[in-house]
Amino acid sequence: TLFYYLTTQTQAAHLYNNCDSSSIPAVCLASVQTCRCTVLDWSRCPAIPGTKIGPVEIAVSPNNNAVNIYEKNGKDWVKIHELTEHSGRITGIDWAPQSNRIVTCASDRNAYVWTLKDGVWKPTLVLVRINRAATCVKWSPLENKFALGSGARLISICYFEQENDWWLSKHIKKSICSTVLSLDWHPNNILLAAGSADLHCRIFSTYIKDIEEKPGPTAWGAKMPFGEMMLEHKDCGGWVHSVSFSPSGDQLAWVAHNSSISVADATQGKEVIQLTSDSLPLLSVLYISPTEIVAAGHDCCPYQYTYKGPRSLEFVKKLDIPKQTSKGNMSAMQHFRNLDKKATDEEIGDLDALHQNSITQLRIVSLDKAKVVQYSSVGLDGAMVIWDFKP
Repeated sequence: TLFYYLTTQTQAAHLYNNCDSSSIPAVCLASVQTCRCTVLDWSRCPAIPGTKIGPVEIAVSPNNNAVNIYEKNGKDWVKIHELTEHSGRITGIDWAPQSNRIVTCASDRNAYVWTLKDGVWKPTLVLVRINRAATCVKWSPLENKFALGSGARLISICYFEQENDWWLSKHIKKSICSTVLSLDWHPNNILLAAGSADLHCRIFSTYIKDIEEKPGPTAWGAKMPFGEMMLEHKDCGGWVHSVSFSPSGDQLAWVAHNSSISVADATQGKEVIQLTSDSLPLLSVLYISPTEIVAAGHDCCPYQYTYKGPRSLEFVKKLDIPKQTSKGNMSAMQHFRNLDKKATDEEIGDLDALHQNSITQLRIVSLDKAKVVQYSSVGLDGAMVIWDFKP
């Protein structure tokens, strides 16, 4: 399950080769449109042995109340659907790969589950029961429920009730004192990690006895009634922008606004190790293998970290390639364009990176956390980059 992108008008695709790196950018898709991408998600196909199947379709919200779905057609992305049920700005999209359902949430305090019927996406309103804007949404691994964070200082766990044919929600409110900013599911479909603006990172149980079997014990704990808090880390140092479970679910990584990345290890008594850098704050974190972590944010480029055991969180390297530009005589059109935009006729201000503004999201494109082949980054510059990962 993944998300991101912004598009329309002219797009450019650049291939980057001959780079000696375990994680290299494969394709950069850029839009010249002035709006900024907020959220995005991918539909995925299983990989064919010996090949790497890229995304087939992508769901995008270009900073408004609509979701546009694009299909890959050769080198171009062609718009094939537009979802317009929301009245407020879209804040979250998640596309379930098995059931092919899309869930969206927005600042209008609503969430919709979209189902494709006869070539048309049909929305179903979810009874989330919140009085503040929704901020993030995430399908569970089995896709029988999803979690929704909001500014109402609670998490809505939404599930489908067969008897009444509607989507209901149960609330987790325990100890949450501010807006929920990020969510991620444990592989067991029960535990949910949440980062919030109260500087806390927590793990809750979302067990709903009406729709699922009683869960077995995990490294985080054995007793898991609905709403039970399995972890609460109070010293995150800033707003917790993003959280990510490891493929096994025994570790949890998060990034906070104090330019730190942290890992809690359930196999080591829930010990937490924090690594603070001198870079700008990170906004998104993603486990891409049992030991490797990628994080990105206001520095406009992703960084790779590794965690291989107790107190062993280490920075590995910066994952980026200097932006390739063609130098030559400036055309008259470029001369006047620079005068109009920058009040100068010189080419200045470009960062030595693929992204030219903060990276807001990282998502898996191919396979799952245990076998990541590709992941994507999206930024406030309106660009999306697909990265190859080679362990």
